[in-house]
Amino acid sequence: MFTRLFKYGETMFDLCSRLLAVKDGRVKPRIPAGRVALLYVMLMVARLGSLNALEQRKAPAAWAKWLGGPIPSADMMGDAAVTMRLDQLRANLLHQHKKIKRNKGFGRGKDGLRWLILDGHEGVSSYRRSWKDALERVVHFQKGDRTQYYFRYVGAYLTNGQYYQLLDAERQLPGEGEIACAIRLLERLIERYPRAFDVVCGDNAYMDPKLWKLVRSHKKHLIAVLKNENRDLLEDARALFADMKPIAFDDKKTKRLCWDLNGFTTWPQCGESVRVVRSVETTLIKRQHGKKIEKLQSEWFWVTSLPCALVPTKTIVRAGHGRWGIENQGFNELCNQWHGDHGYRYNAHALIACTLLLFIAYNLFHAFITRNLKPQVRAGRSQKYWADLIAAEFICLFSPTTTPP
Repeated sequence: MFTRLFKYGETMFDLCSRLLAVKDGRVKPRIPAGRVALLYVMLMVARLGSLNALEQRKAPAAWAKWLGGPIPSADMMGDAAVTMRLDQLRANLLHQHKKIKRNKGFGRGKDGLRWLILDGHEGVSSYRRSWKDALERVVHFQKGDRTQYYFRYVGAYLTNGQYYQLLDAERQLPGEGEIACAIRLLERLIERYPRAFDVVCGDNAYMDPKLWKLVRSHKKHLIAVLKNENRDLLEDARALFADMKPIAFDDKKTKRLCWDLNGFTTWPQCGESVRVVRSVETTLIKRQHGKKIEKLQSEWFWVTSLPCALVPTKTIVRAGHGRWGIENQGFNELCNQWHGDHGYRYNAHALIACTLLLFIAYNLFHAFITRNLKPQVRAGRSQKYWADLIAAEFICLFSPTTTPP
């Protein structure tokens, strides 16, 4: 399955050829950066999570010939990532998106829209190890304060409601907030993916006037969570919704009462009137302990530039909750299954380079599962099943360099 995955990647995305062409800033390197980039993707697909674990493996003759040499040391892999060309890695992500879209693998969803979700994520943190341009914070403990060093980035996640894809990531610099980093990422995405998405989604932090105006200046729409930080708009919405009759609809185990109104001018910083949607949701769940049925109720507010005539209330609610896709199918999966929170090299440039390589491996795996394997083969088998098969073949092919006693 490991070999089949990379054959698919080469046929579909020219993956191996394009990765082997990646350069770095070293002068006349003994081991090309392209071999290192491809090996990073291989170890990520095999879910090794360690450069030392890869170093202990030996590539078979056919793979070594194809790679252009043996597997380099862990130190060599880390050194190459320090100066690896980020623009070439991002070009690989763009090529993946274009090929999937061209093969009709990423059309518009049921609502006729494609959604770009932006969110910040903390990848690596340490109390003992620092590096240049690391973010710092003081953590308070009972025994005293400690300085923590960490790496944080804003990721871009594209979805049409059925399929999803990681597009790009931007490193958060020391002294700047998440929104400044997100604006820098969004400007690049609009330039490189001008027709890939229609709506930008984010949490309450993305109710930023500068970001809002940037999105609207390119004739795209935005949805953000509305919380108490924007108290005037929230109180205005509550007062007007009190005299309105709600819209009721059910979604599986959840019953929703929704209010929807356009034309709010209580947030003048964005430069236009906005639409606010409120959803009061009631869900029945059965607790494992005692098997009792418990009723949970929650309230959500969203602010958007999407007009009522274009997108109905139900779609706004679904898109608002769909923002959690970047957490569930994105960051959580990367950390829990792909070792996305592991620092292969504690260097700001190397960390973002490894993040982009991880995105390439993630997109390759999911495209292979959904586009190459037949539905009859996938039926009844989880993604973990296929990931284990891929890892098992890698372990069999790449035997250890030493034989245990």
